[in-house]
Amino acid sequence: MFEATTILAYRDGKRAVIGGDGQVTFGNTVLKGNATKIRTLYDGKILAGFAGSTADAFNLFDMFEGILNEKRGDLLKSVIEFSKTWRRDKHLRQLEAMMLVLNREHIFILSGTGDVVEPEDARIAAIGSGGNFALSAARALDRHADMEALELVKESLRIAGELCIYTNTNIKTLEL
Repeated sequence: MFEATTILAYRDGKRAVIGGDGQVTFGNTVLKGNATKIRTLYDGKILAGFAGSTADAFNLFDMFEGILNEKRGDLLKSVIEFSKTWRRDKHLRQLEAMMLVLNREHIFILSGTGDVVEPEDARIAAIGSGGNFALSAARALDRHADMEALELVKESLRIAGELCIYTNTNIKTLEL
């Protein structure tokens, strides 16, 4: 788990939403409170978020988008190829990083150890130091509240920001 961020993804059958907090820390110091850790890929058809070093994020996002282009936007084929490439590269596999990628059909958690995990319910996933807080909040809201996908993600991240010292409530979201 990374003391770096909180990224939450949610799919409700109609929409796919990803959100992230804005806090960047270095040890026990907040360096920046309004960072953007999520982005759209493949002409806005894929959403992605990152937990780990900022410099690593740019490299991995670019590498993943290149694979998405090669695979013509097929998310499943792309995450498998990306995982192989990330794991095989001697330098890349040393990165302490995780990615969360999704479209309207799938959510995947990716890591440098070769993990390609589709959550059990295939609707909600989270990464980062506040990920478990956001995931718990999202599951509860999904089960017990009547909320739009975007609001569910925002509220879950707000709850995580109230609990995790490495997460703030400067939330950014993207939606498909």
